[in-house]
Amino acid sequence: MPLSDLWFDPALCLIDGRWQPPASGETLPVINPSDGAELGRIARGQAQDIDAAVAAAEAAMAGDWGRSTAVERGRLLTRLGQLVLEHVDQLAVIEAHDVGKPLTQARNDAVALARYCEFYGGAADKVMGETIPYLDGYTVYTLREPHGVTGHIVPWNYPMQIIGRSVGAALAMGNACVLKPAEEACLTALAFADLAVQAGFPAGSLNVVPGLGAEAGAALSSHKCVHHLSFTGSVATGRLIQTAAAQNVVPVTLELGGKSPQLVFADADIDAALPFLVNAGIQNAGQTCSASSRILVERSVYDRVAEEMAKRYAALRVGPAMRDLHLGPLISARQKGIVSGFLDKGADLKILARGEVVDDAPAGGAYIAPTLLADVPPDHCLAQDEIFGPVQVLIPFDSEDEAVQIANGTDYGLVSSVWSQNGARQMRLARKLKTGQVFLNNYGAGGGVELPFGGRGLSGHGREKGFEALYGFSTLKTVAALHG
Repeated sequence: MPLSDLWFDPALCLIDGRWQPPASGETLPVINPSDGAELGRIARGQAQDIDAAVAAAEAAMAGDWGRSTAVERGRLLTRLGQLVLEHVDQLAVIEAHDVGKPLTQARNDAVALARYCEFYGGAADKVMGETIPYLDGYTVYTLREPHGVTGHIVPWNYPMQIIGRSVGAALAMGNACVLKPAEEACLTALAFADLAVQAGFPAGSLNVVPGLGAEAGAALSSHKCVHHLSFTGSVATGRLIQTAAAQNVVPVTLELGGKSPQLVFADADIDAALPFLVNAGIQNAGQTCSASSRILVERSVYDRVAEEMAKRYAALRVGPAMRDLHLGPLISARQKGIVSGFLDKGADLKILARGEVVDDAPAGGAYIAPTLLADVPPDHCLAQDEIFGPVQVLIPFDSEDEAVQIANGTDYGLVSSVWSQNGARQMRLARKLKTGQVFLNNYGAGGGVELPFGGRGLSGHGREKGFEALYGFSTLKTVAALHG
């Protein structure tokens, strides 16, 4: 797919409602991870472009966008969601080429982006303040108002979904946004921006500046006129962004990944669990912050679960994104090296099963076979560190208390799941597991646009998705009137 086939120019930034080249005139390559070939070039935005984008956002807040009503913002988001649906197939092909995501998964992401626009379009005029009973002679109430200019730094693994849950919520609350997509995955962000222009969003309400994290990203996170930052990505980069934002005392929403467990008890419906156990680990080639990379299984059913998961792993096929197999490539040769390095550290562990990279996969693609490891010690690095690849570890346990101890025994706390028919156990563990989301006899709840999402510990803080995201992208004002 040559970039000349796109309906927008990927070598430009969207600033103040106009497509324009970066101030430096420099560009970056777009690499197709399925074959390693260069597809074209994107803009290399830098500090000067971020300054222009923030200034445009400030002007929008002082102008028509800042005066817009919640109903008007909702209608614009709803219109944008419809445009996304009209371009779903094109967006899916773009994403498949840009990040190596199998075509069906890429299409699902495009549909999810539309759903975020629909949800936040419908929610925009339903964020209420409250009245507070107080002293005699007072009327006290609260208002939720936009922060102003918000910065959004989005990763490469789910660009469309994360733009939807971050930018969609911020726009619904009336903020003006500056978006810096990952340099490895800019194309659908730029497509979304062009659709937003078509939908009628005022100039400056949404600005997009592609570029390197150390340049455009650093400039955005440290900018004195940005009033809230949203970042999804690595722990190391999250620390840098929070440190930069702290100099300006700016609130930050951080979603930084996880080492999410599924706990399988002897009384579980194992046949029902198996698709979730495997798919939650290998979706998007394991490059998912909420991937279930640890499977904890009660010892009496451990062998059965291991055998059944091994069968499913052996049937997995990996290949080019447009082949639409179970898994596509990793995002880059660099990421392949990281995942391979983890597997080297587990060379002494038992490999229970591996999937297969198809014979005709291009030599330049970043392919790696999904790998299932058995009997992994809970303190091993493969059971502690986020691998961000299609690697799952099986860990046996003997009691409920031990299962909870192992599940909570990492520095992360994003998602967990409990498989059991015992209702009392489900309720106990829902309270004991130290994660932002707990799923009972399922995993992921089908994506759940409406469900607050975020973590604890190294998984970050703040919440995205649902109404909680709207609260995060607003500031609360208390008004106290003394009238006698």
